[in-house]
Amino acid sequence: MSPTIHPETPRVAVACRCALGEEPVWDARTGGLIWVDIEDPAVWRHWPDWDETRRLPLDEKLGFALPTPDPEMVVAGFRSGLARLHLTTGERAPILAPETDRPGNRLNSGQIGPDGAIYFGTMDDAEAEPTGTFYRYDGRSLHAFGGASAVTNGPVASADGRTLYTIDTAAGVIRASSAGSRPGEAREIVRFEHGWGKPDGLTVDADEHLWICHYGGSRITRFRPDGTIERIVPVPTSLVTKCTFGGPDLTTLYVTTCLRGRDPTIDPMAGHLFVLETGIRGLPVRLCEL
Repeated sequence: MSPTIHPETPRVAVACRCALGEEPVWDARTGGLIWVDIEDPAVWRHWPDWDETRRLPLDEKLGFALPTPDPEMVVAGFRSGLARLHLTTGERAPILAPETDRPGNRLNSGQIGPDGAIYFGTMDDAEAEPTGTFYRYDGRSLHAFGGASAVTNGPVASADGRTLYTIDTAAGVIRASSAGSRPGEAREIVRFEHGWGKPDGLTVDADEHLWICHYGGSRITRFRPDGTIERIVPVPTSLVTKCTFGGPDLTTLYVTTCLRGRDPTIDPMAGHLFVLETGIRGLPVRLCEL
């Protein structure tokens, strides 16, 4: 079965020119999007209904920012570890430093699972050595899973909460494992082909399909649960990093991209936040209550 080419081209939602835009999250309470710039450290927020955008500059790399019951507070994955971060004042309070013995590592991607725990990955900041891994933290105990990787992405839980999807970006492999307090052994479900770029961020929709961003491939691919391709969404820039569903019906897809290493005269859209309508419903974000 041939994949569909999505009929709508993503358009620029915010011309933010992020050095490394990542981890967009929709906060339905405020009708706004939160995302981070890892390389030019900042938390960005955008409210499309009144076209307002704010940027909170920071002094340390961070890989994600997860909403909490307080709309002005997030739990962020900094290079040094997890911390609570106030989005107006920039004040932060450390929670957990998982890898004090690996100073070259940083936290990269994270999500709240259906069990309320934080699932996140660490990676080599130089993107060279397989020193990163995945973790589950429930506020009391920290468990590693998924093996070693130079660049981790995910983990992301399935719609029914029974499966965790992880990405070994350097190897070009997407894996699935059973969810739980100690996630099960991972099995390969997708391997990127030559010319696709590298698999970066992913999200899961309400129909259990995976939307995977192609870093260096100028596209997003929607994969069926069996690993076959359902549709391709061309993106007008090369380094596509992460996508998430938002909007009042959770059918609007927001896409972060990367400017790092790109010539803006050749790739003028690099680093911007994009948006498009899909007609496909995503999953609501879970709040971090740890």
